[in-house]
Amino acid sequence: MTTDTLPSESPDGLRADMVATLKQGAWIRSPHVEAAFAKVPREKFAPEASPTAAYSAQDTVVTKRGLDGRATSSLSAPWLQADMLESAQLRPGAKVLEIGSGGYNAALIAEIVGDDGLVVTVDIDPFVTERAARFLAETGYAQVKVVLGDAEHAAEEHTPSGGFDAIIVTVGVWDIPWGRLLALGGRMVVPLRFSTISRSFTFIRDGDHFLGLNPTVCGFVPCQGAGKLPDQEPVLADGAVRLTLESGPLLDIAGLEQALTADRTQLWTGVTAGKGEPFDSMHLWIATVDDRFGMFWRDPDRDCGIPAPAMRWYCPVLITRDSFAYLTIREPDRDEAAPERWEFGVCGYGRTGAELARQLHDHVLTWDRHWRDHPIPTFTLYPAEAAPPAPAVGRIFRKRHTQLVMAWS
Repeated sequence: MTTDTLPSESPDGLRADMVATLKQGAWIRSPHVEAAFAKVPREKFAPEASPTAAYSAQDTVVTKRGLDGRATSSLSAPWLQADMLESAQLRPGAKVLEIGSGGYNAALIAEIVGDDGLVVTVDIDPFVTERAARFLAETGYAQVKVVLGDAEHAAEEHTPSGGFDAIIVTVGVWDIPWGRLLALGGRMVVPLRFSTISRSFTFIRDGDHFLGLNPTVCGFVPCQGAGKLPDQEPVLADGAVRLTLESGPLLDIAGLEQALTADRTQLWTGVTAGKGEPFDSMHLWIATVDDRFGMFWRDPDRDCGIPAPAMRWYCPVLITRDSFAYLTIREPDRDEAAPERWEFGVCGYGRTGAELARQLHDHVLTWDRHWRDHPIPTFTLYPAEAAPPAPAVGRIFRKRHTQLVMAWS
């Protein structure tokens, strides 16, 4: 039976369609990654989802939620899994560490590295590791070593002589304690958080530090255990609004809640973006120059009486103890023949909301005038004890094990 004759709604047919989509989007770029996606039955690792949902190239499958309803475990979207596997440059016989389990991604890795390779997958949640081990055995990948433990240190005793050829992290992490487990010439693919921004990096060793290549916008279930994210996350408006701040003063939740019910300051920037036009470098710029940078989250299905954020789920915000200002958008008046564009604005709330709104407004203008058309900044990861050179324009994000240097040219 050829791909053309597979029943379109069967798992085999859906898998073939997914592979075709991933190739068309250039997320699959090599024959061995293509072969792995074509063979491993994703639906077997996501029994809670329909086969159609499991094989959607763009969507994650949530496999567990916490008491607050937020995902604590999931299968990442196939496009992102493919892109990360390609970035890792896996080869037959490679020894690979996966941080964050689920089974499916480990099966893809095992398929690529073959019988002579090694795959170790670590997760802190026994629900996740039990499922992963069971599904891997049922689908023919029992050779994958599933380890229950805190990834901060649990992988050390399973590290092969000479280190791992690749380390692939499939949870959102704030720090990277695994560099010493990497073999010379190896690669780490890591969705790293800094100032509440997430980017998936490919880290390669360069002397005493790592170069962070190909920063890709992404979202992952956050890490648990010793490496959990150091966030403050006040929940406001009965759960309709959430703020995330990585560092800074202790937030006054009652004051922030009260700020939402008071008058707001609203400013428009005159800066616009067209449909599908990326503006994620704006986030990087604001985080570079303002350590009050965080993320604003509003439930899109609930009307809490405030303007919609610039992005459906989250957007940049400046946060102080009892005030905040976030990015919003509107469609300005235009000629019907003109292409659709959206204008960025700012909404400020609280005692210093007007001041924060003006400062966020000015950050957007500076980005638009001076940095919007520049190459994105470079990223370099140093050990915590190193003394990295301070960038002329940039910022150093200091963590427990490492320091991430973001430098604009």
